[in-house]
Amino acid sequence: MAAAIEVRRFDTPDSVLDMEKAGGIRIIGMSSTGSTGMHAVFEPGWTWAKDEKPLLGHPDSCPAHHTGYSLSGTLVVRMIDSGMETWIRPGDFFEIPPGHDAYVDGNDRVELILFAAPAHQH
Repeated sequence: MAAAIEVRRFDTPDSVLDMEKAGGIRIIGMSSTGSTGMHAVFEPGWTWAKDEKPLLGHPDSCPAHHTGYSLSGTLVVRMIDSGMETWIRPGDFFEIPPGHDAYVDGNDRVELILFAAPAHQH
């Protein structure tokens, strides 16, 4: 049996994490592999603590591991344990471990593409 090519678009996501005027995350899953893609948009003034944390049940920090690519804006990510901050800018490919928070730096919208492997590969 030949492998099939699967194509999905963020215009028709499987789910959306709506942060109202602060932005949101459109989430799509690939039925053939279980991989997930996310298109995240964070408006100027967005912070993880104010805009996303309440939607996740108020954890101390973001519990997710992120692998992604930055399309626009500047996102500052801070590791909670160390306090170390990293600036993510357009063109950056990045990995962020769990245990962080983040905020938009400046007046430009942050736009990211995030990738997640199927759960059985972690």
